[in-house]
Amino acid sequence: MASLRITVLSLLFLTASAASSPPPLMSAAAAGGVRGGGGGHAESFSKIYAFGDSYTDTGNTGSRTGPSGYSHVSNPPYGITYFHRPTNRYSDGRLLVDFLAAALSLPYLPPYLSLSSSSSSPHGVNFAVAGSTAIEHDFFVNHNFPLAQTPQSLATQLAWFNHFLNDTNDEKDEKDEGAALFWVGEIGANDYAYTSTTAAASSSVTSSTVQTLAVNRTLDFLEALLRKGATSVVVQGLPMLGCLPLTLYLAPDSDDRDSLGCVATMNRISRTHNARLLSGIRALRRAHPHADLAYADFYAAHRAVLATPAAYGIREPFRTCCGAGGGPYNFDAFATCGAPAAAKPCADPSQYVNWDGVHLTEGMNKVLAELFLRGGYMDPPFTRLISNAKVTL
Repeated sequence: MASLRITVLSLLFLTASAASSPPPLMSAAAAGGVRGGGGGHAESFSKIYAFGDSYTDTGNTGSRTGPSGYSHVSNPPYGITYFHRPTNRYSDGRLLVDFLAAALSLPYLPPYLSLSSSSSSPHGVNFAVAGSTAIEHDFFVNHNFPLAQTPQSLATQLAWFNHFLNDTNDEKDEKDEGAALFWVGEIGANDYAYTSTTAAASSSVTSSTVQTLAVNRTLDFLEALLRKGATSVVVQGLPMLGCLPLTLYLAPDSDDRDSLGCVATMNRISRTHNARLLSGIRALRRAHPHADLAYADFYAAHRAVLATPAAYGIREPFRTCCGAGGGPYNFDAFATCGAPAAAKPCADPSQYVNWDGVHLTEGMNKVLAELFLRGGYMDPPFTRLISNAKVTL
């Protein structure tokens, strides 16, 4: 069962083949229930630059180019809750980064690949790609991990960001970055999926090596942003990977469970990754005392909701809203959301944490936005970034 679990995880978990160019979604942001969505926040940041994987991607991938196990993202029922149409977001509606934009009274961020060479996007851009890794793709190729997954990594996203600045002829880019909020969504889960395969068992690359490289590449990325002039940066840690319906479905061994009933080994990976990432972030703060580098504790926020879901208005902490198979997780790895057997989602996605077995519902994304921006799960608090923001409007 362990080999089956890691093999299917590598095929399904946040993996993609390449990025596409879907039509842009430039809807004006409404507060959408996020309290305090204007006022001082609106006066603090004039733009957002977002990076990450499918938890943050607002359209740089689609059904034909996105995660192989989630090949219906460009079709209903994706997008049913807020946009009432698919937008190539891996959710029923808005993502955390959308609620962030709303809280700052900014438009939703266009995906980078939707922009033409002459396009301007004065309020920011989303560079996140579903399936992206922290480690560069060549590492996996050179070590013979036989997976046809996305070649995009954090290095790719940094290159896109630099190209965007050059293409828009922004001669004031370093000064302007003081008015920008840099949001680095969770990144690194795909690196573990790459190397958690049957083929990886014969590789000389250890899990410790992968973790070291994934954390270091993330820290290198943050260092590059800071050197570019970023002064307000938020980076998310990993969530509780062992609590995703996909992981629980593929790992029924009751001996590998933690106090929440989640897969203990996967949650241990998340915790150790986050601890090493946070240690590196503290070193970067010392090296760049002029900047605010905040850590958003995704793991702790995720755990808080799963431990007491009713306190957050959630009824189903582990069951998949858009899935198939019934049972405690309503998940079937071979009939994921949008497939004929999983075409009809639950009646009220806001009552669920999980949308399609890996990705979150709009309701959960809204809760996370509250917890990060106002709930004490960011260090330093978001209010400090707001008050210290250097505005160049």
